[in-house]
Amino acid sequence: MKLIVNDEEMEVDDSATVAAVLDRLGVPDKGVAVAVDWAVAPRSEWDRPLTDGARVEVLTAVQGG
Repeated sequence: MKLIVNDEEMEVDDSATVAAVLDRLGVPDKGVAVAVDWAVAPRSEWDRPLTDGARVEVLTAVQGG
């Protein structure tokens, strides 16, 4: 199936989850916020399967000033 991840198309398995997408991107599981179809996805829902065409936005915290 296809997802839109941070405005880029990504081909994933039909059973892909937020956690699997983060792993594929090499994103650490700390300091990360995720939205699926414009709604914040709590960490407790990261193991739920995504749907074809879902839009996933991954934001990572950075330090600086």
